[in-house]
Amino acid sequence: MANFELVTAGDLRLMQGLAQRVAATRPELMNAEATFGELAWNWGKGRAGDGASRPRRLWWSGGDLVAWGWAHLPHRVRRNDGSVKDVTGASLAYQVHPGHAGLVDEVIDWYDGTAADTERTVMPSSADGFALERWAAHGYETDPSSLGDAGEWTQLNERDLADVAQPVLPDGFRFRTADEAGPKAAVQAHLDAWAPSGYTAESYEGVRQAAGYRGDLHILVEAPDGTMASSTIMWLDEVNRTVEFEPVGTHPDYRRRGLGRAMLLHGMHRARAAGASHATVACLGAPGRPEARGLYYGIGFRELSRDAPLIKTKR
Repeated sequence: MANFELVTAGDLRLMQGLAQRVAATRPELMNAEATFGELAWNWGKGRAGDGASRPRRLWWSGGDLVAWGWAHLPHRVRRNDGSVKDVTGASLAYQVHPGHAGLVDEVIDWYDGTAADTERTVMPSSADGFALERWAAHGYETDPSSLGDAGEWTQLNERDLADVAQPVLPDGFRFRTADEAGPKAAVQAHLDAWAPSGYTAESYEGVRQAAGYRGDLHILVEAPDGTMASSTIMWLDEVNRTVEFEPVGTHPDYRRRGLGRAMLLHGMHRARAAGASHATVACLGAPGRPEARGLYYGIGFRELSRDAPLIKTKR
């Protein structure tokens, strides 16, 4: 039977705790939707919009959370340009502690029951051979749309913070934090970079309430005319001394000027000052989608793990 409980702030902290434990022991099993920062970002921005279409289930062992599933069911997205996008399929973010790997079958059964009669997708880590076998046993196959140059599978990248180059901005540009720039500027920076988008002031308020958000680690680049030309949020995992960039975006009118590179380098210096020794960032991994990957590789990131996109068609 479907479970339509939604993720609470308390659930989020528990799910992030499991992500921290997996990252500390088996980082290659991390999929890009189940990281400390990605969980916070998706929970926060979805609270004011599509959060009601995202049921979850939690699995416990001896009082510890050892697995969770967080489904995204068909829903409608209203974007800032007035357009509407109908999402007709279901997707799943999930995580299972390596010591309780067998629970993946229960996660799959719950997902199939919750999203019954809907096309279903999921992206386990490509390094998780046991999970891939179990998904295949339940009828999931490689998603054909993920093949080739235009695929939308994700890879997670990492680097240490021992030797970070100094950032260089073009004349007249300067770094700001969200604490300094304020909510209106932070929201507009995201909308400019990701238009059309369903992001709103209410979305940002949800993000600010997510565990791990810090306004001093939400970095923006201000152009000479006052436009917030680039922005990123850094999510600090104090347990693993890791910072995760999510999201990273630049206004179309200000791309190819080195702003993203400078912002990330500046962010890494701030993260190191906050106690981090390691950084991660996700990007699309298909050969025909090199833009973000090239930026991250150019400042020292390298692939840590990649997702394996799977699909199960409607009955």
